Amino acid sequence: MKKENIYKLLYIVATLLVVGFAIAFGVDAYKYNTGGYLGSAPLYAYALVDAVEYLLPSLAFFVAGLIFKKKFSSKNSTAEKEN
Repeated sequence: MKKENIYKLLYIVATLLVVGFAIAFGVDAYKYNTGGYLGSAPLYAYALVDAVEYLLPSLAFFVAGLIFKKKFSSKNSTAEKEN
């Protein structure tokens, strides 16, 4: 994989983490509503835990993707201007 395309991989990982959050929270909400989590924390606590577990790393991967894209696009544009 070229260094110029690393940002695409980072975007894919960020997207997969968002999908993972949706699935994990959906399972938690289903179990919470069916009584699988009797006597435990409120549903928003599960949402908060899932958000920290999935959305925070997703945000980090997305920002890293933006940085890589900007870094390599500026190098490519300067190289094209020199030629």
